[in-house]
Amino acid sequence: MQEYLYTVEEVATILKVNKNTVYDLIRSGLLIALKLGRLKVTKTTLLKFLSDYDGKDLSDLDNIKELSF
Repeated sequence: MQEYLYTVEEVATILKVNKNTVYDLIRSGLLIALKLGRLKVTKTTLLKFLSDYDGKDLSDLDNIKELSF
């Protein structure tokens, strides 16, 4: 069966970041979560987040910029 809900830990693994970064994304409203016991993120929401912020520099969540090299 395909996964539809991801825990914060699973999202962190998928994004290759630490859990605190995922919590920061949720707190800032950039990544929408729901609470079912613990916070969860739907696969659809995660894919939308990746699409919406593709090519962006998210190292400062208060000042999101286009990536420049």
